[in-house]
Amino acid sequence: MRKIKNTLHKILHWEYWNINVVYFPIYFYWIFLSIKAKSLGFFNASNPRIKNGGFAMESKKEIYDLIPKKYIPETLFFKENETVKNILNTIHNSNIQFPFIIKPDIGLQGLRVAKIETVEELKVYLKKATYNFIIQEFAQFPLEIGIFYYRMPNETKGKITGIVYKDFLIVEGNGIHSIEELITQNPRFALQLDALRLKFGNQLKEILQKDEKRNLVPFGNHVRGCKFTDVSDWITDELTETFNTICTQIPDFYFGRLDIMYHSRKDLEKGKNFYIIELNGAGSEPTHMYDPKHSIFFAWKEIIKHYNILYKISAFNHQKGYSYLNMNRCRQMVLDNKTLTNHLKSII
Repeated sequence: MRKIKNTLHKILHWEYWNINVVYFPIYFYWIFLSIKAKSLGFFNASNPRIKNGGFAMESKKEIYDLIPKKYIPETLFFKENETVKNILNTIHNSNIQFPFIIKPDIGLQGLRVAKIETVEELKVYLKKATYNFIIQEFAQFPLEIGIFYYRMPNETKGKITGIVYKDFLIVEGNGIHSIEELITQNPRFALQLDALRLKFGNQLKEILQKDEKRNLVPFGNHVRGCKFTDVSDWITDELTETFNTICTQIPDFYFGRLDIMYHSRKDLEKGKNFYIIELNGAGSEPTHMYDPKHSIFFAWKEIIKHYNILYKISAFNHQKGYSYLNMNRCRQMVLDNKTLTNHLKSII
Protein backbone atom coordinates (compact mmCIF):
# COMPACT_ATOMS: atom_id res chain seq x y z
CA MET A 1 0.00 0.00 0.00
CA ARG A 2 2.85 2.40 0.85
CA LYS A 3 4.43 1.86 -2.57
CA ILE A 4 1.11 2.59 -4.29
CA LYS A 5 0.70 5.81 -2.30
CA ASN A 6 4.27 6.83 -3.10
CA THR A 7 3.74 6.18 -6.80
CA LEU A 8 0.53 8.22 -6.87
CA HIS A 9 2.24 11.04 -5.01
CA LYS A 10 5.05 11.11 -7.58
CA ILE A 11 2.61 11.10 -10.50
CA LEU A 12 0.50 13.94 -9.08
CA HIS A 13 3.47 16.16 -8.18
CA TRP A 14 5.68 17.06 -11.14
CA GLU A 15 8.66 17.84 -8.86
CA TYR A 16 9.21 14.06 -8.63
CA TRP A 17 8.95 13.31 -12.34
CA ASN A 18 11.91 11.83 -14.15
CA ILE A 19 14.27 14.60 -15.19
CA ASN A 20 14.09 13.50 -18.83
CA VAL A 21 10.33 14.00 -18.74
CA VAL A 22 10.60 17.44 -17.13
CA TYR A 23 13.29 18.60 -19.54
CA PHE A 24 11.98 17.04 -22.75
CA PRO A 25 10.37 20.26 -24.10
CA ILE A 26 13.47 22.20 -23.03
CA TYR A 27 15.77 20.10 -25.24
CA PHE A 28 14.31 21.83 -28.29
CA TYR A 29 15.15 25.26 -26.85
CA TRP A 30 18.66 24.02 -26.05
CA ILE A 31 19.05 22.95 -29.69
CA PHE A 32 17.85 26.41 -30.77
CA LEU A 33 20.48 28.07 -28.56
CA SER A 34 23.14 25.66 -29.79
CA ILE A 35 22.35 26.56 -33.39
CA LYS A 36 22.72 30.24 -32.53
CA ALA A 37 26.04 29.53 -30.80
CA LYS A 38 27.10 27.00 -33.47
CA SER A 39 28.00 24.62 -30.64
CA LEU A 40 26.16 22.23 -28.31
CA GLY A 41 28.90 22.96 -25.79
CA PHE A 42 28.47 26.72 -25.58
CA PHE A 43 28.04 26.45 -21.79
CA ASN A 44 31.79 25.83 -21.41
CA ALA A 45 32.51 29.54 -21.76
CA SER A 46 30.08 30.63 -19.04
CA ASN A 47 32.44 30.23 -16.06
CA PRO A 48 35.91 29.95 -17.63
CA ARG A 49 37.78 28.89 -14.45
CA ILE A 50 35.46 25.93 -13.80
CA LYS A 51 35.71 22.69 -15.78
CA ASN A 52 32.92 22.50 -18.37
CA GLY A 53 31.69 25.81 -17.01
CA GLY A 54 30.27 23.83 -14.11
CA PHE A 55 27.76 22.01 -16.31
CA ALA A 56 28.88 18.52 -15.22
CA MET A 57 31.94 16.55 -14.01
CA GLU A 58 33.51 19.55 -12.28
CA SER A 59 35.71 19.15 -9.20
CA LYS A 60 34.37 20.60 -5.96
CA LYS A 61 37.92 21.12 -4.70
CA GLU A 62 38.81 23.24 -7.71
CA ILE A 63 35.70 25.35 -7.13
CA TYR A 64 36.35 25.77 -3.40
CA ASP A 65 39.87 26.90 -4.29
CA LEU A 66 38.35 29.83 -6.19
CA ILE A 67 36.21 31.04 -3.29
CA PRO A 68 37.76 33.25 -0.59
CA LYS A 69 38.31 31.04 2.46
CA LYS A 70 36.28 33.25 4.77
CA TYR A 71 33.11 32.33 2.88
CA ILE A 72 33.42 28.54 3.06
CA PRO A 73 33.68 25.89 5.80
CA GLU A 74 37.14 24.43 6.26
CA THR A 75 37.53 21.83 3.53
CA LEU A 76 40.01 19.00 3.00
CA PHE A 77 40.59 16.97 -0.17
CA PHE A 78 41.55 13.29 -0.16
CA LYS A 79 42.31 10.86 -2.94
CA GLU A 80 40.68 7.48 -3.28
CA ASN A 81 42.25 4.78 -1.08
CA GLU A 82 43.60 7.26 1.47
CA THR A 83 44.17 5.47 4.77
CA VAL A 84 42.01 6.17 7.82
CA LYS A 85 45.15 6.97 9.81
CA ASN A 86 46.28 9.68 7.38
CA ILE A 87 42.77 11.11 7.18
CA LEU A 88 42.45 11.33 10.97
CA ASN A 89 45.92 12.90 11.25
CA THR A 90 45.02 15.52 8.66
CA ILE A 91 41.72 16.26 10.40
CA HIS A 92 43.52 16.51 13.75
CA ASN A 93 45.81 19.18 12.31
CA SER A 94 42.85 21.18 11.02
CA ASN A 95 39.92 22.93 12.72
CA ILE A 96 37.52 20.18 11.63
CA GLN A 97 35.95 18.05 14.34
CA PHE A 98 33.31 15.35 14.48
CA PRO A 99 30.68 15.54 13.17
CA PHE A 100 31.70 16.58 9.66
CA ILE A 101 30.39 16.28 6.11
CA ILE A 102 31.94 13.91 3.58
CA LYS A 103 31.12 13.86 -0.13
CA PRO A 104 32.55 12.91 -3.53
CA ASP A 105 34.82 15.52 -5.08
CA ILE A 106 32.90 15.04 -8.33
CA GLY A 107 29.31 14.34 -7.40
CA LEU A 108 25.68 15.13 -8.11
CA GLN A 109 22.16 14.92 -6.68
CA GLY A 110 23.48 14.67 -3.13
CA LEU A 111 24.60 11.10 -3.78
CA ARG A 112 27.05 9.73 -1.19
CA VAL A 113 26.91 12.92 0.86
CA ALA A 114 26.92 11.99 4.53
CA LYS A 115 27.27 13.44 8.00
CA ILE A 116 29.96 11.49 9.86
CA GLU A 117 29.61 11.34 13.65
CA THR A 118 32.31 8.86 14.66
CA VAL A 119 35.51 7.14 13.51
CA GLU A 120 33.53 3.94 12.98
CA GLU A 121 31.09 5.72 10.66
CA LEU A 122 34.06 7.10 8.74
CA LYS A 123 35.53 3.61 8.33
CA VAL A 124 32.20 2.26 7.05
CA TYR A 125 31.90 5.14 4.55
CA LEU A 126 35.46 4.72 3.28
CA LYS A 127 34.95 1.04 2.47
CA LYS A 128 32.75 2.15 -0.43
CA ALA A 129 34.51 5.42 -1.31
CA THR A 130 35.85 4.42 -4.71
CA TYR A 131 36.46 8.05 -5.68
CA ASN A 132 38.29 11.16 -4.54
CA PHE A 133 36.38 12.90 -1.76
CA ILE A 134 35.98 16.01 0.33
CA ILE A 135 35.77 16.27 4.10
CA GLN A 136 34.22 19.51 5.23
CA GLU A 137 33.55 21.23 8.52
CA PHE A 138 29.91 20.77 9.51
CA ALA A 139 28.35 24.23 9.31
CA GLN A 140 26.57 24.95 12.58
CA PHE A 141 24.24 27.49 11.02
CA PRO A 142 20.67 26.16 11.24
CA LEU A 143 19.18 27.40 7.96
CA GLU A 144 19.86 26.78 4.27
CA ILE A 145 18.95 28.53 1.05
CA GLY A 146 20.03 28.50 -2.57
CA ILE A 147 20.67 31.82 -4.32
CA PHE A 148 20.79 31.96 -8.12
CA TYR A 149 23.15 34.69 -9.28
CA TYR A 150 24.41 35.90 -12.64
CA ARG A 151 26.46 38.77 -14.00
CA MET A 152 27.29 39.75 -17.53
CA PRO A 153 31.10 39.73 -17.95
CA ASN A 154 31.15 43.36 -19.12
CA GLU A 155 29.20 44.56 -16.09
CA THR A 156 30.23 45.18 -12.49
CA LYS A 157 26.86 44.41 -10.93
CA GLY A 158 25.00 41.13 -11.13
CA LYS A 159 21.48 40.03 -10.26
CA ILE A 160 19.77 37.45 -8.09
CA THR A 161 17.07 35.71 -10.11
CA GLY A 162 15.66 33.40 -7.46
CA ILE A 163 16.01 32.16 -3.89
CA VAL A 164 14.93 28.77 -2.57
CA TYR A 165 14.46 28.03 1.13
CA LYS A 166 15.17 24.44 2.15
CA ASP A 167 13.14 22.63 4.79
CA PHE A 168 15.15 19.67 6.05
CA LEU A 169 13.69 16.23 6.63
CA ILE A 170 12.83 16.87 10.28
CA VAL A 171 10.26 14.84 12.21
CA GLU A 172 8.55 16.18 15.31
CA GLY A 173 7.55 13.79 18.07
CA ASN A 174 4.16 13.48 19.72
CA GLY A 175 5.05 10.97 22.44
CA ILE A 176 2.95 8.30 20.73
CA HIS A 177 4.26 7.41 17.27
CA SER A 178 7.70 6.08 16.38
CA ILE A 179 10.02 7.98 14.07
CA GLU A 180 9.16 5.54 11.29
CA GLU A 181 5.44 6.14 11.78
CA LEU A 182 6.01 9.89 11.71
CA ILE A 183 7.91 9.49 8.45
CA THR A 184 5.08 7.54 6.82
CA GLN A 185 2.59 10.25 7.79
CA ASN A 186 4.36 12.73 5.52
CA PRO A 187 4.18 11.78 1.80
CA ARG A 188 7.43 13.62 1.06
CA PHE A 189 9.27 11.85 3.88
CA ALA A 190 7.71 8.49 3.09
CA LEU A 191 9.51 8.45 -0.26
CA GLN A 192 12.79 8.33 1.70
CA LEU A 193 11.79 5.52 4.07
CA ASP A 194 13.81 2.74 2.46
CA ALA A 195 16.99 4.84 2.47
CA LEU A 196 16.35 5.95 6.05
CA ARG A 197 15.88 2.34 7.16
CA LEU A 198 19.27 1.49 5.69
CA LYS A 199 20.92 4.38 7.51
CA PHE A 200 19.16 4.27 10.89
CA GLY A 201 17.86 0.70 11.22
CA ASN A 202 16.12 0.11 14.56
CA GLN A 203 16.63 3.73 15.58
CA LEU A 204 13.49 4.47 13.59
CA LYS A 205 11.49 2.55 16.21
CA GLU A 206 12.28 5.23 18.79
CA ILE A 207 9.36 7.30 20.07
CA LEU A 208 10.21 10.97 20.37
CA GLN A 209 8.82 13.06 23.20
CA LYS A 210 6.11 15.58 22.35
CA ASP A 211 7.58 18.50 20.36
CA GLU A 212 11.02 16.83 20.24
CA LYS A 213 12.55 17.25 16.79
CA ARG A 214 14.97 14.99 14.94
CA ASN A 215 16.78 16.06 11.75
CA LEU A 216 17.22 12.88 9.71
CA VAL A 217 18.87 14.46 6.65
CA PRO A 218 20.87 17.54 7.72
CA PHE A 219 21.46 18.98 4.25
CA GLY A 220 19.10 20.58 1.78
CA ASN A 221 18.80 18.16 -1.09
CA HIS A 222 15.50 17.71 -2.90
CA VAL A 223 16.31 14.12 -3.84
CA ARG A 224 16.85 13.34 -0.14
CA GLY A 225 13.44 14.58 1.02
CA CYS A 226 14.02 18.30 1.51
CA LYS A 227 11.10 20.59 0.70
CA PHE A 228 11.96 23.56 -1.51
CA THR A 229 10.06 26.82 -1.00
CA ASP A 230 10.33 29.78 -3.35
CA VAL A 231 11.32 32.84 -1.30
CA SER A 232 12.40 35.02 -4.20
CA ASP A 233 10.49 37.85 -2.54
CA TRP A 234 13.51 38.02 -0.17
CA ILE A 235 15.51 39.63 -2.98
CA THR A 236 16.40 43.17 -1.93
CA ASP A 237 18.91 45.73 -3.09
CA GLU A 238 20.96 45.08 0.07
CA LEU A 239 21.05 41.30 -0.45
CA THR A 240 21.92 41.73 -4.12
CA GLU A 241 24.74 44.13 -3.29
CA THR A 242 26.09 41.77 -0.63
CA PHE A 243 26.24 38.81 -2.97
CA ASN A 244 27.52 40.86 -5.85
CA THR A 245 30.45 41.82 -3.61
CA ILE A 246 31.00 38.15 -2.74
CA CYS A 247 30.62 36.74 -6.25
CA THR A 248 32.89 39.31 -7.90
CA GLN A 249 35.66 37.97 -5.64
CA ILE A 250 35.31 34.55 -7.30
CA PRO A 251 37.44 34.69 -10.47
CA ASP A 252 35.49 34.46 -13.73
CA PHE A 253 32.27 33.33 -12.02
CA TYR A 254 29.26 34.65 -13.92
CA PHE A 255 26.42 32.16 -13.68
CA GLY A 256 25.25 29.69 -11.07
CA ARG A 257 23.66 28.85 -7.75
CA LEU A 258 25.20 29.24 -4.32
CA ASP A 259 23.93 26.88 -1.63
CA ILE A 260 24.31 28.64 1.70
CA MET A 261 24.02 27.75 5.39
CA TYR A 262 23.23 30.84 7.47
CA HIS A 263 22.11 32.11 10.86
CA SER A 264 19.38 34.58 10.02
CA ARG A 265 17.98 36.48 7.07
CA LYS A 266 19.09 39.78 8.61
CA ASP A 267 22.68 38.57 9.01
CA LEU A 268 22.69 37.18 5.49
CA GLU A 269 21.69 40.54 4.01
CA LYS A 270 24.63 42.10 5.83
CA GLY A 271 27.02 39.33 4.70
CA LYS A 272 27.53 37.92 8.20
CA ASN A 273 27.27 34.45 9.80
CA PHE A 274 26.99 32.25 6.73
CA TYR A 275 28.94 29.71 4.68
CA ILE A 276 28.81 28.86 1.00
CA ILE A 277 28.63 25.07 1.14
CA GLU A 278 28.31 24.52 -2.62
CA LEU A 279 28.81 26.62 -5.73
CA ASN A 280 27.19 25.22 -8.87
CA GLY A 281 27.88 26.58 -12.33
CA ALA A 282 26.33 26.16 -15.77
CA GLY A 283 24.46 23.01 -14.77
CA SER A 284 22.61 24.80 -11.98
CA GLU A 285 18.86 24.57 -11.84
CA PRO A 286 16.72 27.50 -10.67
CA THR A 287 15.63 25.28 -7.77
CA HIS A 288 12.99 27.73 -6.52
CA MET A 289 10.90 26.23 -9.34
CA TYR A 290 10.51 23.04 -7.24
CA ASP A 291 8.24 24.79 -4.76
CA PRO A 292 5.08 22.58 -4.73
CA LYS A 293 2.94 25.65 -5.41
CA HIS A 294 4.54 26.09 -8.84
CA SER A 295 3.26 24.37 -11.96
CA ILE A 296 5.36 22.58 -14.56
CA PHE A 297 4.71 25.56 -16.85
CA PHE A 298 6.35 27.89 -14.32
CA ALA A 299 9.32 25.51 -14.20
CA TRP A 300 9.67 25.48 -17.98
CA LYS A 301 9.54 29.28 -18.06
CA GLU A 302 12.28 29.55 -15.41
CA ILE A 303 14.54 27.00 -17.10
CA ILE A 304 14.22 28.73 -20.46
CA LYS A 305 14.89 32.14 -18.87
CA HIS A 306 18.06 30.90 -17.20
CA TYR A 307 19.29 29.01 -20.28
CA ASN A 308 18.90 32.22 -22.26
CA ILE A 309 21.06 34.05 -19.69
CA LEU A 310 23.59 31.21 -19.83
CA TYR A 311 23.74 31.53 -23.62
CA LYS A 312 24.27 35.31 -23.53
CA ILE A 313 27.10 35.06 -20.99
CA SER A 314 28.75 32.21 -22.88
CA ALA A 315 28.48 34.00 -26.22
CA PHE A 316 30.03 37.14 -24.74
CA ASN A 317 32.93 35.22 -23.23
CA HIS A 318 33.40 33.30 -26.47
CA GLN A 319 33.93 36.58 -28.28
CA LYS A 320 36.65 37.33 -25.72
CA GLY A 321 38.42 34.11 -26.70
CA TYR A 322 37.04 31.47 -24.33
CA SER A 323 36.29 28.19 -26.08
CA TYR A 324 33.15 26.13 -26.41
CA LEU A 325 33.27 22.35 -25.99
CA ASN A 326 33.52 20.47 -29.27
CA MET A 327 31.19 17.59 -30.07
CA ASN A 328 33.58 14.86 -28.94
CA ARG A 329 34.21 16.49 -25.58
CA CYS A 330 30.49 17.10 -25.09
CA ARG A 331 29.77 13.46 -25.82
CA GLN A 332 32.50 12.30 -23.44
CA MET A 333 31.22 14.59 -20.68
CA VAL A 334 27.71 13.16 -21.02
CA LEU A 335 29.00 9.57 -20.98
CA ASP A 336 31.24 10.24 -17.97
CA ASN A 337 28.38 11.90 -16.11
CA LYS A 338 26.06 8.97 -16.80
CA THR A 339 28.72 6.50 -15.64
CA LEU A 340 29.32 8.51 -12.47
CA THR A 341 25.60 8.75 -11.72
CA ASN A 342 25.06 5.02 -12.14
CA HIS A 343 28.13 4.25 -10.03
CA LEU A 344 27.14 6.49 -7.12
CA LYS A 345 23.57 5.22 -7.19
CA SER A 346 24.80 1.65 -7.10
CA ILE A 347 26.64 2.15 -3.80
CA ILE A 348 24.29 1.21 -0.94
